[in-house]
Amino acid sequence: MTGENGLPYNHYNDALRQDLNFEHCATGGSGMKIYFCGSIRGGRADAALYREMIEFLKQYGCVLTEHVGDASLTDRGGDGTNGEIWRRDTAWLKACDIVIAECSQPSLGVGYEIAFAEALGKPVHVFYGKSDGRLSAMLAGDPQISVHYYGEKETLFTRLGTVMDAAQRRKV
Repeated sequence: MTGENGLPYNHYNDALRQDLNFEHCATGGSGMKIYFCGSIRGGRADAALYREMIEFLKQYGCVLTEHVGDASLTDRGGDGTNGEIWRRDTAWLKACDIVIAECSQPSLGVGYEIAFAEALGKPVHVFYGKSDGRLSAMLAGDPQISVHYYGEKETLFTRLGTVMDAAQRRKV
């Protein structure tokens, strides 16, 4: 048996169909659809920081990828096949207003999401919290990506607030 999305019907695909319809994202008014990127299979060392960033971002709208900050999510990823996850996440990228990526923990998936969003013409903001200058040159050197270096968490949230306030003004 298949669901409306053509995928085999099961609980995950029911959630996928809901996510593709953005029923979980009742932002209303000037609320933004925010795609947050953080490492999952590349390592979960920064998961607590992702949760804090996601909670902060919620004041600006719906964070489509709220699961990235879930402490119970391991580096093995969540439910669903690779294809299901790709379809869901690329649909979210197409629908989002802005991409916020925390890139201190290297991740191939985050790099892919950033490139995909850039190809769609989405505004992409990368936050990098290490002072070693080892952010990928493909991100740091890309003139279409805004890179925000930070050392302290306070600086991160100040810069994140500045980015989101400006994005919200552009959306209104």
